[in-house]
Amino acid sequence: MKTQTALLSVSDKTGIVDFAKALAQRGVKLLSTGGTAKLLAEAGLPVTEVAQHTGSPEILDGRVKTLHPKIHGGLLARRDSAEHMQTIEAHGIDRIDLLVVNLYPFRETIAKPGCTFADAVENIDIGGPAMLRAAAKNHGTPEGGVTVVIDPADYPRVLADIDSPQGEPGYALRLELAAKVYAHTAAYDGAIAAYLTSLAEAEPTQDAQPARDAWPRTLTLQVKQHQVLRYGENPHQTAAFYVDQPVGQGLLGSYRQLQGKELSYNNIADADAAWECVRSFEQGACVIVKHANPCGVAVGDAPEAAYQQAYKTDPTSAFGGIIAFNRPVDEACAQAITSQQFVEVLLAPAYTPEALAVFTAKKNVRVLEIPAGDAHNMLDIKRVGGGWLVQNPDDFQVDPATLKVVTTKQPSAQQMQDLMFAWKVAKYVKSNAIIFTGNGMTLGIGAGQMSRIDSARIAAIKADNAGLSLQGSAVASDAFFPFRDGLDVVVDAGATCVIQPGGSVRDDEVIAAANERGIVMVFTGTRHFRH
Repeated sequence: MKTQTALLSVSDKTGIVDFAKALAQRGVKLLSTGGTAKLLAEAGLPVTEVAQHTGSPEILDGRVKTLHPKIHGGLLARRDSAEHMQTIEAHGIDRIDLLVVNLYPFRETIAKPGCTFADAVENIDIGGPAMLRAAAKNHGTPEGGVTVVIDPADYPRVLADIDSPQGEPGYALRLELAAKVYAHTAAYDGAIAAYLTSLAEAEPTQDAQPARDAWPRTLTLQVKQHQVLRYGENPHQTAAFYVDQPVGQGLLGSYRQLQGKELSYNNIADADAAWECVRSFEQGACVIVKHANPCGVAVGDAPEAAYQQAYKTDPTSAFGGIIAFNRPVDEACAQAITSQQFVEVLLAPAYTPEALAVFTAKKNVRVLEIPAGDAHNMLDIKRVGGGWLVQNPDDFQVDPATLKVVTTKQPSAQQMQDLMFAWKVAKYVKSNAIIFTGNGMTLGIGAGQMSRIDSARIAAIKADNAGLSLQGSAVASDAFFPFRDGLDVVVDAGATCVIQPGGSVRDDEVIAAANERGIVMVFTGTRHFRH
């Protein structure tokens, strides 16, 4: 069955005129509504208004225009059913072979400042989803069916199939586009449900912007499969990687793999930890991650310099780690990495051709390129038994001007620089976190312990194992010191300044201990637990 009639009604006009011209040139009859019909007519295309096609005018301020048997009969009649074909012919209903629809911009409308409740409700599309679902249901069989398009990016594929000998899109494409429709309408309905269930008042005022709760009572999440993974955290588990639609610029989900083995579940989890940490730095930086924790972080004017300093923190843990850079990787950096350690995954915004040539010799190394950007996840989600924990991400950045020096001794400019570096790293280390730093690099990291004093001891041991001196170092603690013992451990190891949130009932005791030991201590007022 050749594609004979197309109905086009879009809020996103991208490419619609050119697509309609291409359809008209192929002898396809064009039906349309409202602004789309006007746009096509102004382009000189032969277009029939839906009201003229159905013989029924648009009514109720345009709320009813496509909800008509001549539209839905034309979409829903099965092409492989002689009875269906006879029925629509008896009722004077023409087949509609191609439907091009995208919906009222509900999400865009409610995002506008001052959007009233009435405006939000008026932008809930009814006719569009009804047509989309009807057309998608009747995507048909290999013998024929309706093609439904919601994305301008699919226009060229549809035209290519119409130009094929069969004269209509093939079944595989029709089925793919139908599935895309149901995902689209599900997300659309989810956005409406989230809006309505976030209203703070049972009876919102129609002509005012309604008060809304931060968290809707119904939350719908939709993500798209990016790839099926080799296995989960362990080989006996299966896993897949899903990404947002669209993926925010600069987030891990936008990676392009340039070489290497297929990514695993743990690769992606660790890569995200490394990438989020490294892109938090304005200076050129390198982060090495092992088991979701940074084991080395450093800044440097060149990527090789940053890498070498990060590697010094813990060469043992760096083996088989994930390495991320926030600057393009050059040949010198690539040579330094491959000559002294085994690496699972590399991440950077770009690589020079010479660097890629170096990595080519290590064919199993996964090399990921991620476009730079400042997007952040809207939600942080964790699965628990029978439910989900949902929060906004920890994107708090402390302003140095808001720091509170609580000791008699004041920090020097270098100490303040080291403290800010340490605090930035602490945000990405599993609690309880203790980080020793100095001169733009980590010196010792203690992570994930049940007590803060154990993290402090481990961080000092790590530094000693790496042959790094902690004399004059700065220390960050992701949460407050509950007792002075943890503070004494880091000072005994050589720290001369400490940054921590404060907020303990024993803050006075810890401050007194800092003054007694003659060190600087700064409070941020905000903690960075990372479980």
